[in-house]
Amino acid sequence: MKKKALYLAVLFSIIVMFCVATLLESSAWARAGGGSSSGSRGSRSFSAPSAPPSRPSPGPSPSSPGFGTPGSRQIPGSPPPSTGFSRSPFWQGMAGGLAGGLIGNMLFGGRGYAGPGGGGGGGYGGPGLLDLLIIGVGIYFLMKFLKRRREQQADTLLYSDSGMARPQQPYYGGGGQPEYLPPADDVERGFQELRRFDPGFNEESFKETVQDLFFRIQAGWMNRSLDGIEGLLAPEMKAFFASEFDRLRRSGRINKLENIAVRKVEPSEVWQEEGKDYVTVLFTANLLDYTVDDKTGQVVEGDKLNPVKFQEFWTFCRDIGTQRWQLTAINQMNEPLPHLN
Repeated sequence: MKKKALYLAVLFSIIVMFCVATLLESSAWARAGGGSSSGSRGSRSFSAPSAPPSRPSPGPSPSSPGFGTPGSRQIPGSPPPSTGFSRSPFWQGMAGGLAGGLIGNMLFGGRGYAGPGGGGGGGYGGPGLLDLLIIGVGIYFLMKFLKRRREQQADTLLYSDSGMARPQQPYYGGGGQPEYLPPADDVERGFQELRRFDPGFNEESFKETVQDLFFRIQAGWMNRSLDGIEGLLAPEMKAFFASEFDRLRRSGRINKLENIAVRKVEPSEVWQEEGKDYVTVLFTANLLDYTVDDKTGQVVEGDKLNPVKFQEFWTFCRDIGTQRWQLTAINQMNEPLPHLN
């Protein structure tokens, strides 16, 4: 009877692990940066990027994809802050603890629960297969409910109205000369400081520029090559990308990125140090992100049918007085500190 109980407990464990593997999304999506934090943000490398300030929106601009209306591109030659249950160590740990507790209780507890032939005398006859199936089905539907609720929350965040900066409007004082309201937040203050050295700087044009860099860098990542993107990467990111490309080639894997749609481009930090301008931008986007075997074309990671919704902080820098922006860091919402290279 003990062997039977152990066998059923192992079977139950397999059921639980299958449910977890099936229902909880993997966080290790392989898009540019490998779904991890990397690079350098100068003196802010060891601090989490700030969330974008709440700023009023003047309405959609039809000429700018990603602002007001979703912007999407197909990479040539190719096909949210993860929140909720699947990304929380607390919930994952609690689920594991509950499963372990149930198994332990069935193996060593259960006084007064008699199995067949136990005589009902308080002996332990082990759990029945029906008991395990009922518990397994219950856990399956609980996790499915939590997963659905998490996806609904992610959709609400992803498809909410786009937050854009409203151009600062002048007001006229008694002397008839235009005067300007003080900056409303740290981002606007940072942009004003940046304009001291670059009077022609325009925030909306900057958003279009970095969105274009976003698409081009994703294409280079999928091609496993620095050709065409080497000048878009700061030295730290260039070294990181080269290392990852070498790893992908040696493992015979190709990361496919398709149907990229950028929903929001939100500056969250603007500062200057050591002769450089830095701007951290929060991208909200979705895409099909999966990895295939180089020889067989078989999908080995990710999902080629269901798009991944994600938010990432990308930090761009340039030498003061120049127009050449480069990617210098990528930060995940739940991994604020990059791995310096």
